[in-house]
Amino acid sequence: MKKLTLSFLSLAMIATTATANTTTSYQSPTMRGEITEIITPRAGIADLLTTSIKGLPTPNIAVTEIKNIPTVTIPANTKGTVILDVTLIDEFINDVAPNARHYPTNFPTRTAEYITTENVKYLSDWIEPYASASDASFDVILRAAKLNSMARNLNLGTAYTLRASNHMQKALQLKPNDSEANYLFGMMLSETGGFKEGRKYLDKAVSLGNVEAEQSIAQADLLNDNKTSALKRLRDLAAKHPNNEIIKQQIAIVENGGYYIWNIKDNDINVKPLR
Repeated sequence: MKKLTLSFLSLAMIATTATANTTTSYQSPTMRGEITEIITPRAGIADLLTTSIKGLPTPNIAVTEIKNIPTVTIPANTKGTVILDVTLIDEFINDVAPNARHYPTNFPTRTAEYITTENVKYLSDWIEPYASASDASFDVILRAAKLNSMARNLNLGTAYTLRASNHMQKALQLKPNDSEANYLFGMMLSETGGFKEGRKYLDKAVSLGNVEAEQSIAQADLLNDNKTSALKRLRDLAAKHPNNEIIKQQIAIVENGGYYIWNIKDNDINVKPLR
């Protein structure tokens, strides 16, 4: 169950701090109009929140339903001289993953799809300079791979598809045994028709304990006209994970003659406009 959350980025997260030997720069994308600086009254102008002025009512402000998102920071480069606050990026990716992680995408409304598309485009472009740097960290490359993979699924153009492929391969060079990196690359290859090539990475992800990779193998079997194998795999998987409702729905899709097991409605999306 997703939760509606609010996050206010503090000035410290976009400042530059210095030590004796190095300077660390903190960067974060501007999203949804969050406050990114400390607001102070101008000289000679009264602060109406703290000062009463004759003839003017004093504002009464109350904030309710406050929910905190734990701040997530990652090094953008291997030296750690640039730190990215990816709190809101991660929140966004987790929110839209059920709708945009696989092809074809599945949104409850055209508005949700449009807002997601604009966010994906913005974040993919924002993170690209960091991810394409020669000393980019694994963490930033993996997030760029996820965003550009979604951009591909949303038909934003070949440039994003190439970015996704390049970032996934670079992530695997840095961590060849990473479960998610193997899964992402295998999924993208198989969903674009590269069943044989993608299967190698999906199999490795399965060996590393990635359940979603096994579901994607079933999807690849379906698209490769092997319904029997796909159904058996999903049923075996359901037996291992009896509480996984998604797998049960996927079995029903195949049994009813469907070919896209990720085409499961998820209306719990709280994506917000950038501005």
